[in-house]
Amino acid sequence: MMSRVEEFKIKDGGTFPGKVYSKVLLKPVFDDQKAYLFEAMMAVHKAHTTMLSEQQIIKVEEAEKILNAIGEIELLENEELSYSAAYEDLFFLVESKIGHIVGDDLAGKMHIGKSRNDMGEAMYRIVLREHLQNTIDLARNLASTLLSQAEYHVETIMPAHTHTQPAQPTTFGHYLVAIYDGLYRDIERLERARTVVNQSPMGAAAITTTGFQISRERMVDLLDFEGLVENSYDAIGAGDYLLEAAQSLISLMTNIGRWVQEFLRMASKEVGVLRVSDAYVQISSIMPQKRNPVSLEHSRSLASSAVAEGLAVLHMIHNTPFGDINDTEDDLQPHLYKGFEKADRVLKLLNAVMITIEFDKERAHQQARENMITITELADVLARDYDISFRQAHGKAAMVAKSAITLQKELYELPVELVNEWLKDVSLSRADWQAIIDPVVFVERRHITGGPNPNTVREMIAKRKS
Repeated sequence: MMSRVEEFKIKDGGTFPGKVYSKVLLKPVFDDQKAYLFEAMMAVHKAHTTMLSEQQIIKVEEAEKILNAIGEIELLENEELSYSAAYEDLFFLVESKIGHIVGDDLAGKMHIGKSRNDMGEAMYRIVLREHLQNTIDLARNLASTLLSQAEYHVETIMPAHTHTQPAQPTTFGHYLVAIYDGLYRDIERLERARTVVNQSPMGAAAITTTGFQISRERMVDLLDFEGLVENSYDAIGAGDYLLEAAQSLISLMTNIGRWVQEFLRMASKEVGVLRVSDAYVQISSIMPQKRNPVSLEHSRSLASSAVAEGLAVLHMIHNTPFGDINDTEDDLQPHLYKGFEKADRVLKLLNAVMITIEFDKERAHQQARENMITITELADVLARDYDISFRQAHGKAAMVAKSAITLQKELYELPVELVNEWLKDVSLSRADWQAIIDPVVFVERRHITGGPNPNTVREMIAKRKS
């Protein structure tokens, strides 16, 4: 009777690649390579062949034949580049097709001084730098929109929150500049990541370079890299450029997700200061009165999904040996590409929402009068103008707040005479009390660098524009 092992070997095959290995690993990897890396692979083949010719390692006419063959392969229809168990991956399929055109011996010459290791790392970097640049461009566009809206709303009073509670008056412009600044730092992180990514590993070959007199420096120019990963072991083994890209993606999407969550709160009926354009809301299937800000909801969920893709990269590299990680990267790279593609969708959607968003100035102004959020100014006035220590002034302000809560009154509903009774040994002028309860005055008085005073915010915006 045949054993279970023998039955499986007959069914799956006894030579590489086994049917299961081919179906669940090699074919999906091949499809990813074809979807994401084909153009980069052709670029590396052309650049390396050109460099070999310039270094007189292969003849000019040999290089021309190889380059013409590569050009033919680039024009192949999609179905002509399909997975076959006869070829381990896209690399070997392309080599075979070039061999059919120029002969296997000449096709083999284009691999002199080159390995799947340095070529794979170069392809990944080429594709990844484009993803990074696309995301940088879209993030800059969103940043510009945020700054324009901030400029329009430098005098739009609203409540600022700490610990999710109404805290002090500010302006929507001041708030948007804060969001802009965080986004700008993320753009800087993306740009640093792109610089780290955009370094050439070509010429490292398997891991120790080659005995052929290739020019690694020439490959930098031919493939539009910014520089060279000099140490060949580092070029193949480190892989930290993946971490750099993933971490910049995670930071960008995490930070954006936080203020999108805030915008959803502001757009709620209960708060009601933000109105998303009709173009970016959907109605309920059963509740016709609802305006669902789904554009913000999808942005939040997509941002979280992009973060998850970045975290997958960190986890996949974690504890990977310091050496060739090409095989790990076959499964890893699509997470980065998909992560940046999701980030791009978020950035495009939010830019459209932010350009068309409406802000209810009157409602926000009224909210800035409520919950006694100007009470800090009472303490400041007592300390600054009535010669009371700040700690004592703070205590008196707290006492006024508690008394108002007991009466279920807002500060602007209290007459100055009653407040003075509570203060006992201090007699506020009517003008001082009116200023204390006015959120506009509160904002105007905070003209220290970085504060919400409209002119201060205008200065910040002008600085960022320049």
